[in-house]
Amino acid sequence: MGTSLRALRALVLLAGFYLIAVLMLGVLVAADVAATLWAPGVAMVKVYVCSVVLAVPVLRGVFLFSTARAKEPDGLPVTEAGQPELWRTVRTLAERTGTRAPDAIVLTGDVNAGVTEDTRLLGLLPGPRRLYLGAPLLTGLTEAQLHAVIAHELAHYGNTDTRLAGIALRGRAGVLRTVETLREREEERIAEERAVQEKAAEEAVRKGRKPKKIDAGRAGAGYRLMVKPFLAYGAFYLRATHSTGWQQELAADRLAARVAGRDATASALRETAALDAAHDFYMSRYAITGVDIGLLPPRGEVFGGLHRLLTAPGRQEGLAGLRDELPPAEPSPYDTHPPVAVRVELIEALPDDGRALDSRALGDARPALGLLRDRERVMADLEGAVLTPKARAMARVDWHELIHRSVHARTEEAAEPLRTALGATGATGARATGADALADLSVLLDLADAGRLWEVADHLPKSPEAARAGGRAAREFARPALYAGLRELTELALAESAGARWELSWSGPPELRLPDGGPTDVTAEPLAGIVADAVRPVVEDEPDTRRLRELIAYPS
Repeated sequence: MGTSLRALRALVLLAGFYLIAVLMLGVLVAADVAATLWAPGVAMVKVYVCSVVLAVPVLRGVFLFSTARAKEPDGLPVTEAGQPELWRTVRTLAERTGTRAPDAIVLTGDVNAGVTEDTRLLGLLPGPRRLYLGAPLLTGLTEAQLHAVIAHELAHYGNTDTRLAGIALRGRAGVLRTVETLREREEERIAEERAVQEKAAEEAVRKGRKPKKIDAGRAGAGYRLMVKPFLAYGAFYLRATHSTGWQQELAADRLAARVAGRDATASALRETAALDAAHDFYMSRYAITGVDIGLLPPRGEVFGGLHRLLTAPGRQEGLAGLRDELPPAEPSPYDTHPPVAVRVELIEALPDDGRALDSRALGDARPALGLLRDRERVMADLEGAVLTPKARAMARVDWHELIHRSVHARTEEAAEPLRTALGATGATGARATGADALADLSVLLDLADAGRLWEVADHLPKSPEAARAGGRAAREFARPALYAGLRELTELALAESAGARWELSWSGPPELRLPDGGPTDVTAEPLAGIVADAVRPVVEDEPDTRRLRELIAYPS
């Protein structure tokens, strides 16, 4: 479909939203006219008020047309003077794709790349262009793969996709804003009605009468009725633009393959899919693992530390599996991007272009991060541009301290239900003010030896099914939670009283280890297995606390 036809269809679809809005407003006006002609005075006023209330969200959607803009991602603009290699690469690729180079390059913190254009006249006239590049792409891709990613994005300029995106944006934004406003008003009306009914119920109880059942489901019916046409049109709009979105992406893939090479383009898609999963894992398990206790890694490492995970020997097999096993090809009728598996299959089916993906043929197997000058400073500046003020104000600690303190805090939280249950038993010394983990654990072991451990288990949080159980069944429900809580409390006691620390590992989860200088059977390996073996006999029907007592006696 040519540019003119795509522009015409986008305008027609956009006009459809206004047609729906005009029809809905027309219905309200017709209701007002009917009320004026035939309704008594009070009823007529109610119809007028109802019409105005229902018309406001529709009018908000209509007037959104003049203000709808895509939200620009947070990022760090890089200048040509500061990053000449990156800019030279982008300009060369723009020339090879046959389009004008972007006017700005912005680094972001996401595993993504994109282009925008500030167009005029509903997107029909060109404007300033921006290329967004995720720092994780620079970290995880080779130069050849990054060339393919950039060429794909620049292809959207050549196909005028970015210009027509302005029209599509206004249509989607108008529908979504109208639907959201109507839904918000519906929820507000339901909340108001519920509050009225609850107050009436409280008054009835106060007077000794049986309160009516609270049912606010009928409130907001007018908003629910008004939103249905916009929901239906929104679904139609997304479906109507679905095929165009697919065609644009596949056309950009083909151009990227011609510019950067078939193999580089296919491998870039595979690598990006693996990188996306690896980045999510890195952020949750490493970079922001200490956010709940106000800690971040050293400056520049929030985004810059990803390469440590990607190069860790113990992660290579998992990363290779992610590259080989692409996300399942389950297309949605509303998704403008084809599934990655479909895109890779189509690219790999292209004729061999003689540009095999190896350093001899391409000379571009170098890490894409090499395109950045002074990358440590760039990564630090990116944090300043992307992180929230609250995050930027957090304390910075080295990776080893970050992991230890973060896992320690989570272990404390995980052990809390068992420590609370211990206090609820009223046992002597249980959960005394300021008691440390070792003191609580010692009391628990004394209770186990006295045959009272299941009294503690009875105070642990229970599922409804577990709460109904009794006898042997109740024990079996409680045993896993008791075992898990004891493991957490034991690790906490070893950390607080024996100097054990959770050690950073880029190849696996943190490992709890005791300091050197103690018995080799305890200090020479991670404590997780040793703790598990020592705790398991304690939660048997006939508890045996000897091994656990010996473990927590270290180093005394």
